[in-house]
Amino acid sequence: MQAASSESQLAPRMGARELLTPEQLEKVRTRSDLRALSLVAHAWIVIFAAMALFAWWPNPLTFLLAAAVIGARQLGLSILMHDGAHDLLLKDKTWNMRLSQWFCAFPTFTDTVAYRHYHLKHHAYAQQPDDPDLVLSAPFPVTRKSLYRKIVRDLTGRTGFQQRMAQVRSAWGTGQMNFGAHMRKLARDLGGPLAANGILFVGLALAGHWYLYPALWLLPLLTVYQLVLRIRNIAEHAMVPDDGDPFRNARTTLASPLERAFLAPYWVNYHVEHHLLMWVPCYNLPLFHRFLQEGPHAGRLECKKGYLSVLAMATSASGDDQGGNRVHTEKRRYAGIVMDAS
Repeated sequence: MQAASSESQLAPRMGARELLTPEQLEKVRTRSDLRALSLVAHAWIVIFAAMALFAWWPNPLTFLLAAAVIGARQLGLSILMHDGAHDLLLKDKTWNMRLSQWFCAFPTFTDTVAYRHYHLKHHAYAQQPDDPDLVLSAPFPVTRKSLYRKIVRDLTGRTGFQQRMAQVRSAWGTGQMNFGAHMRKLARDLGGPLAANGILFVGLALAGHWYLYPALWLLPLLTVYQLVLRIRNIAEHAMVPDDGDPFRNARTTLASPLERAFLAPYWVNYHVEHHLLMWVPCYNLPLFHRFLQEGPHAGRLECKKGYLSVLAMATSASGDDQGGNRVHTEKRRYAGIVMDAS
């Protein structure tokens, strides 16, 4: 294992051949265009099926179920966009970007290109001072009251609304620009997301259910999606045991089928594995995990069983509820969206 340099403060690394045999490496690096397309199709089929359930049988229970399912699949689209940012969806890079942008990123008001620039820096400096994600993990543990406040902000839409407004302000630009420059920047930064969402709205309207766009696309995006995104962020890097160990500066959460459906779509819970070899497609991460657990590094991975155990650890701070005040007011720009650590 190569230690991180004190000057560069890069995250520690291990060579691929230190982790797996050549035969195992060949298996985990194998990509399938059909598999990637089927995952993107699966996400949208689940989303439209949830909308159809509510349209067919409208009542509070089916609405809440549909919103929960759609918010989780919106996270799923972000996970697939993440694979696209690593050029792991399709073998052809041009079509990889098109699929990632138009079917994964733009519908959720994100951008694969902007995300890629930020995310590769996270990989290079994971849990080191220059890690752009450190603001999300450093505040933990907090008190239960602090986490409850975060959950309330997420589920009432406050977090999502603030992010969207910050995104619009960023896309509009500074006050020193003229109107034409403002509009060009707005079109450049938000043209794709607005076009994709316009297509989604028109498609639902032509199907006779325009109201599903605000009720079961925008609303879950502003609420449920924010909550599951927060829980995922906590699980991946908060309170990891050793920032200098590539097996222990991230966390793999062994999720149940229900957790995989609502909190960890498309194998996002295998996060240590992703940091060890970021070119492994998401659908091969479980196999990579099994190879590691059967090999010489068995037992070295930071793993927790279930998201409840992670959240219990994340809310283990006691006392005067000041744990949430250390870096919680800090914000950062994330793929055109300001992420709030509060």
